[in-house]
Amino acid sequence: MIKEEFKLDNQLCFRLYTASRLITQAYQPLLSEQGLTYPQYLVLLVLWEKDAQPVNTIAKRLFLETNTVTPLLQRMEKEGILTREKGKKDARQRIVSLTQKGKILQEKLANVPFTVGSAVLCESVTPETTPDLFRMLDGMIAKLSNHVS
Repeated sequence: MIKEEFKLDNQLCFRLYTASRLITQAYQPLLSEQGLTYPQYLVLLVLWEKDAQPVNTIAKRLFLETNTVTPLLQRMEKEGILTREKGKKDARQRIVSLTQKGKILQEKLANVPFTVGSAVLCESVTPETTPDLFRMLDGMIAKLSNHVS
């Protein structure tokens, strides 16, 4: 007889994994219209908030390692979405900035958050409960970040 804690339906990690995978799939057709992947979209979100940031700042914001983000940024640079230039204070540092194409993508993708948000809304996830959900997830992320670092 299997113990309750080993049943798939009792695993928080499985629910989070499944929700994350399905949400990412919901983004895919919207982003592919502009030739983007979900990780590229996340980079754009960071740069739309504040342009001209060091690679390591972008990586930290996305909870990723710089060696994971760098190839992504290189592909985006080849596609003309952003530039990577040596830092003025530290030549070892790369500063990532949006090109005009990268800035225009914000207008072209303006409907994406609303479209995906509508797909996520359900009986228990509403505009009213979303702030509480964000707080719970942020708490989990903070605790896990400290735990696995």
